[in-house]
Amino acid sequence: MRSYELTTGRTFAVNFDHGDDFFPTLAEFCRQNGLRQGYIPMFIAGFAEADIVGACEKLEDPEAPVWSKVHLTGVEAMGCGTLAYDAETDSVSPHIHTSLGEKARSATGHTSHLLSARVQFLVEMLVVEVNAPVMTRPKNPRLYDVPLLTFGSQERQ
Repeated sequence: MRSYELTTGRTFAVNFDHGDDFFPTLAEFCRQNGLRQGYIPMFIAGFAEADIVGACEKLEDPEAPVWSKVHLTGVEAMGCGTLAYDAETDSVSPHIHTSLGEKARSATGHTSHLLSARVQFLVEMLVVEVNAPVMTRPKNPRLYDVPLLTFGSQERQ
């Protein structure tokens, strides 16, 4: 276990618009506001469609990450996540998890890692900037190259 005291900066309320593509819109928000790292304590959303991590078949290695996706339409969602800086691309690397209920299927629920989504009506999100320590997401070769959140000790530059 590792723990780090966070020095937070600005806090934002962000609304996405009907038809927005979730991850490009989040990236644009970060660019416009010079936000390189932080966390999303919550968001509520309507998605016309969303892809989340999931599989319907038996997993050959239950310990390995799942890279396949499940496609859902017409969902209501709640979620949260972290935003780390990727120096190679000079962009934010988000890690978002969400619980979604399919409106046309008695709000049948799904919970997983969000891969993509197109906004239907709204996304209402809170974003908290982290000034220190530096947050990155390097791939861990000992754990299937899964990118894991890492905290540096130096102040952000």
